[in-house]
Formats: sequence, structure tokens, C-alpha cells
Amino acid sequence: MKLVSFEVFTDLGPMRRIGVLREAVVVDLQAAYAAHLRDEKGLWDWKRLACALVPAEMLDFIGGGTMSREAAQKALDFLERTGNPEKDSYGQRLLYATERIRLLAPVPRPVAFRDCSAFLQHIRNISGVQELPAVWHNRVAHYRTSTTNVVGPDDPILWPSYTEKLDFELEFAACIGRYGVNIPPERATEYIFGYTIFNDVSARDIQHEEMTLRHGPAKGKSFRNSNVMGPCLVTADDLDPSHLRMTARINGEVWSDGNSSTMHFSFPQLVSYLSLDDPLYPGEFIGSGTVGFGCGAELNRWIKPGDVIELEVEGIGILSNTVVRET
Repeated sequence: MKLVSFEVFTDLGPMRRIGVLREAVVVDLQAAYAAHLRDEKGLWDWKRLACALVPAEMLDFIGGGTMSREAAQKALDFLERTGNPEKDSYGQRLLYATERIRLLAPVPRPVAFRDCSAFLQHIRNISGVQELPAVWHNRVAHYRTSTTNVVGPDDPILWPSYTEKLDFELEFAACIGRYGVNIPPERATEYIFGYTIFNDVSARDIQHEEMTLRHGPAKGKSFRNSNVMGPCLVTADDLDPSHLRMTARINGEVWSDGNSSTMHFSFPQLVSYLSLDDPLYPGEFIGSGTVGFGCGAELNRWIKPGDVIELEVEGIGILSNTVVRET
């Protein structure tokens, strides 16, 4: 499934929903499951049950575990059996054309976000050191980034007032689907709910200064709209993350072209390492870090206001945003 969070515009203002992306159409999962319970199962309490098993917030849906996943699949099966109607027997809309809605970040407010450095070629390029110390091969470098500055597809990348070198970063991220601590690597995939594209927007000049303080990134990584995610969250059963083409285009020109197969640490290894005596919770995200040659700093090419940044990861889709510098 390609799960999405989206807004529908109503007379009372925007209403947030979750759905499944099917090319240019989004299935409203809660509405479709409600129709299944009412029209096929004949349940009198269909509305309450639909809200409980297929909630309108992605975090709640992820927390519902296998029960919510099974309910979502029943909703999709119901639509197939009934010919994919746009509306149900009560006139409730089941399908939305993408141009009629606003896609959000798949999880608009993640529980936590830990961004790792799993691609060592990126570290070599940034540092200028080709023979990295052994610690880079044995320990997962990572930091916790903001969960309050998360935006989604087509939202603007806002240029901070204090930087002259803004940069994109071509990454993707795993979403945790269940609670776990001290997770062994061989079982780590059981804890991954799905994957999405992640643009870790960075103020490079400020980040460089901050790193000399030996306290990790701060204002170089955390500002309005600095964490961009989307366009969807592909469930783990529908995506093998081990060999995916990763591409960055600026104004239609390919700047970066890499592959997830070059990760030094796999996602199961990342999940296992990060869970050591530190619990992971449903709705947390773990970033891969930037693929080698996947940012402007590695290429000595810099984005500017007005640029359209498209990050594409095979099997997930395209995350597109425009750089905006407010005056």
C-alpha cells in the first residue's frame, strides 16, 4: 500500500484523512471501510467501528497494528468488488482525484525522528577523508531532528534568514510500526511499518560552524519546513529497500543519481542499533542519511530561491518542493 495523509477542503475548513494512493486517485480508507461494514456486513454500529479500526490520523492507524492493516485491506477489497465507485450508497465520497486534495507529510507529526549516516560515501565526500576511522564502520552516527518542522509534497522549502548556503539531502526513511527495545537484527524488519522519501534540508554554512562546538547540528538543521517527507508511506510488505534507485533533480536537471544498495548499514541494522536500551515506538522515523553525491555540498552546486527540487526513490515516488526566500 502507498498510504497518504491528506486534507479535504470543506465548508467548515480543511479536514484531515488517510488514504491509499493509486496513481492520480486517493482512496479514503475510513469511508471505504465504513461502507464495507454497513453495506456488506449489515452492521448497525458501522460508523464507530470504522473510526476505531481505520482512524483518520496516520499515527493512530499505525498504532492499530495488524487490525488496522487488515481493515484497510478489506476496504480496498470492497472497492474492487463494487467496481470502485466514487461515492457509497449514502453519498459519501470514497475516491478523490489528487488535484482535489492536498497531500501532507505521511505522518504530519512523527513521534520522533533519528537521522543516521548509513551511506559512508557521503561522509567521505563531505569530510574529504577517504579512509574513514574504524568507528564510522562500527557505530551508527545519528542525531535526533525536529518533529515540529515537518512538511510534505508541494510545501515550500523556506530559506532561513541566517544562511547563505541552503542545501537539499537525498534520503529515505523507515517508519517504526511497533514498540521494541533491544531488537536483534534478524527480527528488525518485523518492526518496520513502511518507507518514505526524506529531504533533510540543511543550512550548510551554519551547520559547519555549529559542528565545531561538538554538540551536533542545531540551527543548521532545525528551522521552518526543514524536514520534508512524502509523497506517501509505502508499507514494508510492498517494498524491498535494499536496491532502490535514488535520484535528485533540480529544475528538471539530474544532479544526483545513487542507489540504496550502497548503504553501509542496512535498515535492520539501524533499527537494532538504535533500539539498544532505548525503546522505539510506533510512528518514529529512522532516516538513512544522504546517499553518496546526494546533496549540493558534495557537488559544490547550490540551490537558490525559485528552484524546484524533486527527490525520487524507486518504488516510493517523487517528492517535489520549491525553494522560497521570503522578503
